[in-house]
Amino acid sequence: MAVQIVKPRIRGFICTNAHPAGCQANIQNQIDLIKENATYKGTGLNALVIGASTGYGLASRIALTWGYGAKTLGLLYERPADERRTASAGYYNTVAFHRQAQQDGFLAESLNGDAFSDEMKQEAIERLKANFGKVDVLVYSIAAPRRIHPRTGETHNSVLKSIGESYTGKTIDLNDETVVPVTIEPADNKEIADTIAVMGGEDLEMWVDALADAELLAPEMTVVAYTYIGSALTWPIYRDGTIGKAKDDLKACVDTLDVKLEDQLGGNAYISVNKAVVTQASAAIPVVPLYISILYDIMNAKGINEAPIGQMHRLFSEHLGPGLQPQLDTERYIRLDDRELRQDVTDAVTERWEQINTDNFHELSDYAGYRRRFRNLFGFEVEGVDYDEAVETELAF
Repeated sequence: MAVQIVKPRIRGFICTNAHPAGCQANIQNQIDLIKENATYKGTGLNALVIGASTGYGLASRIALTWGYGAKTLGLLYERPADERRTASAGYYNTVAFHRQAQQDGFLAESLNGDAFSDEMKQEAIERLKANFGKVDVLVYSIAAPRRIHPRTGETHNSVLKSIGESYTGKTIDLNDETVVPVTIEPADNKEIADTIAVMGGEDLEMWVDALADAELLAPEMTVVAYTYIGSALTWPIYRDGTIGKAKDDLKACVDTLDVKLEDQLGGNAYISVNKAVVTQASAAIPVVPLYISILYDIMNAKGINEAPIGQMHRLFSEHLGPGLQPQLDTERYIRLDDRELRQDVTDAVTERWEQINTDNFHELSDYAGYRRRFRNLFGFEVEGVDYDEAVETELAF
């Protein structure tokens, strides 16, 4: 048993520890939002959430559990605590999720390991057969820096780079809080291929095939994966960059799966395009922290901003619930980024982007809010938490 006072260890976009009580408060706030707003309870779905410990994957699991009464198997790749350091935030998030799910009488189990591996797929299949049954909803929400390919053994590393030519833009230096120019060199062909191997659709297809071979896909089941498009300001390093190529591959995979599932099971596969959110991964993308700081200031002023849990409540209450027909655009996307891409919002963001510099960026953006949200991810600066109180850090779910 390890009881200690936990203070944040943060430099730039890296936080190397997490606060268990702060993470628990974060999870409780998300659960409370669903409890207060859900009107679509009691369907008892079986849900497999791949990437279930942070961000949109975690929010999906919460929305499915307290919105539908879903039984969930969550997959995550998180670090438990040891004698030297706290657990990762995603680990503490999962502990908090399990505590409340058990208290409220929901079946929830989690597996901690490499979701890209054949071993984890087999372990998930065995757990589903033993305790759940066929999968009604598969949520795929992995954002990973690398993948060891289960067939070749090759390690693929994803990169955040432009394609074709270098890109120069603005970003925030998170260490000294200044607006600085940043130049991103273009990716070579191997880097593009590696990023597609990590963040593209191959692993999702492997998951669906493995579940199908095990006869674990329910009739009329739904697959949903997540992507981001954003405004033209971020396109050179996102939509038109290496990550964008990977997301194109994911889209092609999902479209193929949709046809296969519909033919075989009456099921469907979709991609939800979500809004920009503060995550440790997005904080590492040049340009994005500054863009989000401006965007959130504008969206908050208009009363239209949403956290991941709000987005996932909208996804499962308006688009993907039983008996609902999702609203799709011409490319078969579910568009939850509609508020971010409203013309009045994008015009205001672009105007501020052209004006912003070190002298005025606190006035033209919500950088203080961005920094607070980033620390919240790790359980720090969460309202109602006493950070001078010692907490147990070695927890289990």
